[in-house]
Amino acid sequence: MTAPSPSPPLIRRLHSASEPLLALNNDHAIELSTLTLAEFDQLIRESFYSATINEADALIIAFDQSSRYDHVNFLWFRDRFDKFIYVDRVVTSAAARGKGYARTLYIDLFERANAAGHDRVVCEVNLDPPNPVSDAFHSSLDFSEVGRAVLYNGEKTVRYLLRRL
Repeated sequence: MTAPSPSPPLIRRLHSASEPLLALNNDHAIELSTLTLAEFDQLIRESFYSATINEADALIIAFDQSSRYDHVNFLWFRDRFDKFIYVDRVVTSAAARGKGYARTLYIDLFERANAAGHDRVVCEVNLDPPNPVSDAFHSSLDFSEVGRAVLYNGEKTVRYLLRRL
């Protein structure tokens, strides 16, 4: 007898922040950035798309070009594209890695972006300090590099990525 196949992960749209999601974000501050609960809540409330899987196994937050978000990476894309969805952060907890949760969140985002009339999703990935897991993941989703930038007085270099829908 074969084991039943696992059910697909349940995506829950976010409308506000929670302590477990803040902890997930802040546990990955090198790749993302440390936030307070109020800052994190503001990101979620202003986003085009924010979602989680389970209580805090995975998280994605994305903005469209009309957002008031003023981070340097978002503004890089705004200077170059009229219409886009910018993935500000996507993260999976250590316990949930390898389950396809980040991919599931991205696929849902692609569908929602396409339904809203967007034809591209963009993001950045750290080049220095390197993030080879994120590089491989985004490559597997057909993102390609469209630029680079050195940030924070040379402390960080990012690759700007784009995926056409």
